[in-house]
Amino acid sequence: MYYLVYPFMYLISLLPFPVLYGISNFFAYLLNHVIKYRKDIVLDNLKIAFPGKTEEERKKIAAQFYQYFADSFIETVKFLSISKKQMLKRTSGTYEVINTLLSEGKSINLLCGHQFNWEYANLLYSSELKVPFVTVYLPVKNKVFNKIMFKIRTRFNAILVSPAEFGSKLHHVFNSQHALVLAADQSPATPKSGYWINFFNRPTSFLIGPEKSAVRKKAAVVFVGFKRVKRGYYHFESVLLTADASQTDKRGQLTCLYRDALQKAISDDPANYLWSHRRFKFEWQPEYGNVLG
Repeated sequence: MYYLVYPFMYLISLLPFPVLYGISNFFAYLLNHVIKYRKDIVLDNLKIAFPGKTEEERKKIAAQFYQYFADSFIETVKFLSISKKQMLKRTSGTYEVINTLLSEGKSINLLCGHQFNWEYANLLYSSELKVPFVTVYLPVKNKVFNKIMFKIRTRFNAILVSPAEFGSKLHHVFNSQHALVLAADQSPATPKSGYWINFFNRPTSFLIGPEKSAVRKKAAVVFVGFKRVKRGYYHFESVLLTADASQTDKRGQLTCLYRDALQKAISDDPANYLWSHRRFKFEWQPEYGNVLG
């Protein structure tokens, strides 16, 4: 099946961007108005995050989200054939903080959120950084599309590792200088297993793994925020959270710093976030402990 699907998707990727964005417009309309893909979840999330906005304002953000969502899918298909020159023309990033840390011999944990388009960020940073670039990713359940996504994400030398493999693979990489990228806004598998932190003024469970990993390795931690400059063009901003995670004073402090940076990035462009996932699916209970921040 892979050898049928891949050539078809590759041929689609050869279409010029204006044609691909025409296809995206059609799919965005279907997702928003016909299929209504997770629309209740999208609107509920926006109501929690932006209670001060009117219903009409939130619906407008939702419509823009569906456009960004569709664009992200179409752009990912384009990555099957896009040249490095073309990719670099459409992306920019700040590297001063990262380059300084690398020149000091530090390994870096790059924390990001599910902003669009994270696939562009993966290609840009994996092509530009001069150390092994490791991405923790969730495999796609469909084996054919998982193989295609793996091919896309490793085009410019990224090293992919699944959460299940994280503890047992790549010791040869992690024992030397490297950059590890984590989308740290995934919800924990169970509410008890996370840090409970206020996110958009609501107690929300955050993964503890990114913080614990950085502290254990004494890694520098950098937040990477995504900005959509215009359609098909992105800027990625690197913000230092700490030069040595082991020096943070208390449990959850680093995760709170990440929360602050992510919340600001989302607030700057509310539609540019994956509102269709259940970020607020757990309700805080007293037995989970104190809300950290």
